[in-house]
Amino acid sequence: MNEDLKPLLEENIRLASDNNRMLRAIRRDAWFGFAGKIILWLAVLVLPFYFYATYLGRLVESTSSLSPDTQNAGEKTGSFFGLPFSPSELQKLIE
Repeated sequence: MNEDLKPLLEENIRLASDNNRMLRAIRRDAWFGFAGKIILWLAVLVLPFYFYATYLGRLVESTSSLSPDTQNAGEKTGSFFGLPFSPSELQKLIE
């Protein structure tokens, strides 16, 4: 082998291995970033439903509880913050 090419080949091998190390690190970071985004979006989309079912559901249910005097003919009626939510009450409000 030519002695002039030996340092160039060693430099080429060193650069190739360094490039390979950096590309592997970039790929690993990309996978971790992708997994992090999946976890983040699952948390953003699922946690509100969980908190509603755990805490706010009971609160909404207690504030919109149906009293016996607002029931007619087996149809559940009531109001949520004073707004009617049954079809018959909406029709009365329109008329």
